[in-house]
Amino acid sequence: MDGTPTPGTTTAERLTLAARDGYPLTAQRYVAVGALRGHLIVAGATGVPQRFYRSFAQYAAAQGYTTLTVDYRGVGLSRPGTLKGFRMNYLDWAHHDLAAAVDLMSDSAVPLFMVGHSFGGHAFGLLPNHARVARFYAFAAGAGWHGWMPRAERARVLLLWHVLGPLVVRAHGYLAWSRLGMGEDLPLGVYRDWKRWCRFPRYFFDDPAMAHVAAQFAKVTTPITAATAIDDRWAPPASRDAFMAGYRGTPWRAVDIDPVQRGLGAIGHMGYFRPQAEPLWREALAWFGEHEGGPFTVGTTSSS
Repeated sequence: MDGTPTPGTTTAERLTLAARDGYPLTAQRYVAVGALRGHLIVAGATGVPQRFYRSFAQYAAAQGYTTLTVDYRGVGLSRPGTLKGFRMNYLDWAHHDLAAAVDLMSDSAVPLFMVGHSFGGHAFGLLPNHARVARFYAFAAGAGWHGWMPRAERARVLLLWHVLGPLVVRAHGYLAWSRLGMGEDLPLGVYRDWKRWCRFPRYFFDDPAMAHVAAQFAKVTTPITAATAIDDRWAPPASRDAFMAGYRGTPWRAVDIDPVQRGLGAIGHMGYFRPQAEPLWREALAWFGEHEGGPFTVGTTSSS
């Protein structure tokens, strides 16, 4: 473990985390300042490296939450030398990578919370150990189907899936997103699974090959808040509602964010974790703090 200082009063520790299948992941743990209020895991979006969540992690640590960020296999600091020929399934990020993060951060002495961004909202219901998480706050968790998107974004996404994506994958053997100026490159298995599920209005819940997933999600009893900005073109509120209906075993709560009304500037699909979104971070942590009012019991449902 190599401890390195970060801005402010928090300390970041870089560590190697073995996924449940043994794959080595690079994670960053931000140590809580002052009295420890809980542990927190940030479950990132598809193709978004953990450094993107640094400001939020530092903020949460400053509020008393020891916070873990992690690069999924194939992304950021957990990427192999080349993605060409790298074999994995999209859901390995949940079944093996995030599950190992939950194993690491679980502690019977304090509650464990999770914040998910986009894919992170999908991943929670797929975790084999989701019952260890006391509360889950999801930003931008949507079904991914182009039909939920505004017309201009719909055309752009269809161009990506049916023209640009296949050309880039054919040329490189993986989704070389960086060549399109769209972020981190993605392994071939992630691209294929993601493209397939985005054909369906309710994402993988509508995929006949994924019929077993509904039963897994129905087992989740952790209280969930799902917050979505109304200017999020990739995951607008209707898309969120279509996906979140899969969490039918828990009383999840929808929050629609009007960034103009709140003076936050544009949020879109990525702005939830930029510094101007700090009021949203404060609300998420305040909701976690409400859990501390009673004795900590793993997996307890709530009407919050």
